[in-house]
Amino acid sequence: MEIREAKAVDWPAIWPFLREIVAAGDTFTWPRDIGEERARSFWMKEPPGRTVVAVDSEGAVLGTANMNPNHMGPASHIASASFMVAPEHAGRGVGRALGEHVMDWARAEGYRAMQFNAVVETNERAVRLWRSLGMEVVATLKEGFCHPTKGYVGLHIMYRLL
Repeated sequence: MEIREAKAVDWPAIWPFLREIVAAGDTFTWPRDIGEERARSFWMKEPPGRTVVAVDSEGAVLGTANMNPNHMGPASHIASASFMVAPEHAGRGVGRALGEHVMDWARAEGYRAMQFNAVVETNERAVRLWRSLGMEVVATLKEGFCHPTKGYVGLHIMYRLL
């Protein structure tokens, strides 16, 4: 697996699984019916942000991540990131590779910490992965996320110093 900068030509491979993940409504805080152009503008970050894709040896997109400053001004030393792995590639280490890549990028860019603003508490696989990469739950917004089958569940804010 290779992780590289996302290009405009990667969007047609990203959009189908991004749309599927967002429409499921169980892990992402975006509108479930988001349109393609709006999704592209949210996902494909401009500097100082960055968007990457994880690709296999044939160039197929397995997953994607974007990263950016979480705040501006005096808090601009905190990075944030979002991740999506194509469901058919889940469990193959794509999320971990993207997570490690994002942490390495943030350190190299001089960020002092990483903050994930909205990790759905019922997304146990993601919570476990981020904890294994040193993130900790620093707060949970009780009933901060309306899950399509579980109702109102907590929304974690996760954090780690770099």
